[in-house]
Parts: sequence; structure tokens; C-alpha cells
Amino acid sequence: MKKDLTKGNVTGTMLKFAGPMIVGNLLQQCYNIADTLIVGRYLGPNALAAVGSAYTLMTFLTSIIIGLCMGSGAVFSVYYGKRETLQMKKSMAASFVFIGSVTVMLNLLIFALVHPILHLLQVPERVYGLMYEYVWVIFLGVFFVFLYNYFAFLLRALGNSVVPLCFLGAAAILNIGLDILFVVGFQMGVFGAAAATVAAQILSGLGIGIYTWCKEPDLRLGKEKIVFDRETAGEVARNSAAACVQQSVMNFGILMIQGLVNSFGPVVMAAFAAAVKIDSFAYMPAQEFGNAFSLFISQNHGAGQRERIRQGTIRAAEVSMAFCAVISLVIFLTAPWLMRIFVEAEEAEIIATGVGYLRVEGAFYCGIGLLFLLYGFYRGVEKPEMSLVLTIISLGTRVLLAYMLAPMPWAGVMGIWWAIPIGWFLADLAGITCIHRIGGYRIIGKESRKR
Repeated sequence: MKKDLTKGNVTGTMLKFAGPMIVGNLLQQCYNIADTLIVGRYLGPNALAAVGSAYTLMTFLTSIIIGLCMGSGAVFSVYYGKRETLQMKKSMAASFVFIGSVTVMLNLLIFALVHPILHLLQVPERVYGLMYEYVWVIFLGVFFVFLYNYFAFLLRALGNSVVPLCFLGAAAILNIGLDILFVVGFQMGVFGAAAATVAAQILSGLGIGIYTWCKEPDLRLGKEKIVFDRETAGEVARNSAAACVQQSVMNFGILMIQGLVNSFGPVVMAAFAAAVKIDSFAYMPAQEFGNAFSLFISQNHGAGQRERIRQGTIRAAEVSMAFCAVISLVIFLTAPWLMRIFVEAEEAEIIATGVGYLRVEGAFYCGIGLLFLLYGFYRGVEKPEMSLVLTIISLGTRVLLAYMLAPMPWAGVMGIWWAIPIGWFLADLAGITCIHRIGGYRIIGKESRKR
């Protein structure tokens, strides 16, 4: 199932490789959407607000782990492109030890600081108990999130995007089935919703690890003598840490926005919880296409295929912008109906607030689609620090504007919504400007005339 991304039609190769990743991330969203849908319908608005706010917190935590695995995956992919198998295995070993240790320490720290974190997020009293109950269970699955993402990014680095999809699909089906059983059947409340998600995470994490060991003997460590050296550890740490900080800064900014949203009360919290699920689901294919694009760039960068990188960047931008334009129109027109999937029709205030969010964000998905490609490009050419810079520009603008506008009577919650696309476009401008100077590639101009 491995695929060499340095050969074949540029657009077709990217789309075939990205397809399973996009479907897999859609299934990943099903974890959270299943919780939100079932909790919103059967446990009421307060439980919906609690689970939605906990989702933002959990996303921040897992983004650190995913960022570390993503950065390591770029390293694996570069060495695969260079056909340096021993060096790739050395980086695999260093990555597993490094990210596994960070995951364990992070999990222990979060358990110790649950109450201060919930207070920092300004969780209302009537939601606090439900949110605490949910997050305490959901954090038990963090190590299995690491296992899944480590092996998923390893397999994708070698061009195999199908197997991670299969395990994620099985986990999503299990999650939805257990949600219905625990919440609706056994009436276990938010505890049941969290337990269902953790069970699914265990399946995906252990399953993909066992598969890799049994079916990919070339990836097993031990045939060669793997010696840790400072250079390999430093390379893994640099790429992993940069991608991790980029992902965590992005989600920390979202977490700060969540705290601001929470200050407006349960109605806005519930609206935001439902709308963010729809929003994430809508632009997720563009996000995962950006991740696939990054691995395409990594393999070709390792193989020295500069012209293929130039062509791939242009084609990727065309595909992403076309998709984002279509999905923007769909979300803008169908926002009221989409909100009613998660919220009862009589909850008019919640629906109206959520529609306001979706129509602001939904009009500007091209901005976030381009930003995902820029993140992927800089990771792929071994300039992960630039992805971090773009994230700081995007999130810094978003948080600053949101906190400035929200207290103003004429802006309020809508000020929070408008701050988000403004941040996207400022980061896009910076990323495009720096591609030649920092990335070392000319996408348009002189090189573009070479055929």
C-alpha cells in the first residue's frame, strides 16, 4: 500500500494520496459529532455546552501530540524520499521515545490541573460539574491518541494513507455505537459519551500499532543496530517541536476564544459548540489535503524534485480554492438547517447565534484553505518554524481583535466571529510573500516558465 509520491501525474498523485486522509479525518470528526449530536438531543443544552467546551480543551491537548507526530512524519518522509532507510529508522526510534515521554508527562500534568484549567476557561457553575465529569474520563485516552497518530504519520510518510483510514473507520463506528448504547440505552450521561470515545481511541491506537508490527516488517526496529545520536535526536526534536508549537499555539488561541465565548453564558456556549463542529467538518477536507500536500512536498524535497514541488504547489492551490469556494456557498446557504441537526428547533436563540457564526466563517473558507497549504509547504521543505510564524500571525490577530471587539456594544459576539477570517488572511499574505525568500522555492515567476 506504499506509494511513491515523487512519480506520476502531480494532481492525480496528490488526490489519490489525500483521499483516504480526508475520509479518515471526516471519520475523526464523527467522534466529536456523535458526542455532540447525542448529548445535545438526549441530555439538553447544559450538557451540550459542557461537551462542546471540553472538546476545545481536548483539541488543544491532542494538538500537541498530533503536532509532534506531524513534525516527525515530515522527517520520515524526507528520508524515505532520499531512500536512507537506516537514518529513517533512527529517527523513528528517537521520535517514539521523545513523543511518548511528552505524552505521559502532559497527561499527568493535565490531571493535576483540571480544576484550575476549568476556572481559567470561565465555565459557568451550572455547566462545571458536567464538564469536569466528561474531561476526567476523556483524558484517559490520551496515550492511545499518541499511538494512533505516531503510526498513522509513519505509514503516511511512506505513502500509505489507506491503513490509517481503516482503523479510524472502525473506531468511528465503535464510538457511535457505544454512544448510543451508553447515553441512550444505559443513560450514563456525559460519562457514557466520554467512555465511548476513549474505547474507540484504544481500538485505533492499539490496532494500528499491532498492524504495523505484523504487516510492515521493514519498519521494525532491531534488524539494524540503532544508535541514538545527537544529530538525529536534534532533527526530530526540531521538526516535532516546531510543528507541535504551531499546532498548540493555534489551539491555545482557540482555547482563549472559548474562554471569551464562555463569558457570554450557556446559550452562546451551546451555539458555539454546535457551530464549531459544523465549521470544522466543513473545512476539514482542506486541512487534511494540506497535510497530504506536506508529505508530497517532503518526499519530493528529499528526492530533489524542485520542478515537481513547484507544479504540485500550483495544482494544490487550485484544488483547495475550488473546494473551499463551493463549501463556503453550501454552508452559508444551509446554516439554519445544519444548526437544527444539533439543536432542537425551539431553541431559537441558540440557532440564531450559531447561524451568525457559520455565515461569517463560511464566507471565508478560502482563507483557511490557503493557510493549510502554506503550513504544509513549509513543513515539507524543512522550514517548520515558518509555519509557527504564520500561526502566531493568524491566532494573534484573532485573539487580539476578539478581545477588543467583544466588549463593544455594537460588536459583541459578532466581533469574535469576524476576528477569525481577518487573522487567516493576514497570515496568508505573510506566507505567500515569504515562499521564495524563506522556503527557497519560486512558485511563480522565472521558474514557472520552465516546463
